[in-house]
Amino acid sequence: MELGPGNGTKLRTLLEADADGMSSDRPYLHSERRRRGREIHLIDVSGKALDQAVKALSPLERVEVVRHEATYEDGLREIAEGPDDSGSTLVLFLGSNIGNFDRPGAEEFLRTIRAALRRGDSLLLGADLAKPEADLLLAYDDPLGVTAAFNRNLLVRINRELGGDFDLDGFGHRAVWNAEDSRVEMHLVSRRSQRVRIPAAHIDITFAQDDTIWTESSYKYDPAELSALLSNSGFEPIDSWTAPRERFSLLLVQAA
Repeated sequence: MELGPGNGTKLRTLLEADADGMSSDRPYLHSERRRRGREIHLIDVSGKALDQAVKALSPLERVEVVRHEATYEDGLREIAEGPDDSGSTLVLFLGSNIGNFDRPGAEEFLRTIRAALRRGDSLLLGADLAKPEADLLLAYDDPLGVTAAFNRNLLVRINRELGGDFDLDGFGHRAVWNAEDSRVEMHLVSRRSQRVRIPAAHIDITFAQDDTIWTESSYKYDPAELSALLSNSGFEPIDSWTAPRERFSLLLVQAA
């Protein structure tokens, strides 16, 4: 099962690599898996994202895809309470999404994943590691303005979906590295005094110049901290891989 599959390409890469392994020099080791195939559960609140992921996975053979248009917690609970086919389970939580939780929230969510698994089931977790401040700020305030557009898109959606009247040109993008809490903070900064109304949320607010809306935090880890976080959440290590230059880590753990 994958939590937040995006367009499905990461999961497809893993499944294709596994299919190559199943046709290796010892195919008898995989005879039972070859016969049964794979049941893939995709969990996301976005129906459009699920559509894209299903489309990306549809060409694969011996794969049955099950959609769960739900929060991660509800999707995990639904799967855990479903029929038990006695097969092993691998959960994917990639793309450093764990960094969008604060430290207590990350442990609580990992415990939620652990509660949906049986002993010996696995989790493949992606996590962004701490880097020099200049590298982080370049990534979150890139010269092409990709992250700035992503940040301001929140205002676009508020205007479109909640009837807000944000002036998009009235807010700039700011990325800040908070070393004490090991996180990058993204803000939208008011460029002038202005009043904004969001009727559907019953909000009427006045911004002074340089007031900010704190839109996102992205927490960065060191390897020892990740290991402790997973251990405290009920997992034990199997393997890990780290890209030295990009300082990104993948950790494969199992439910203890």
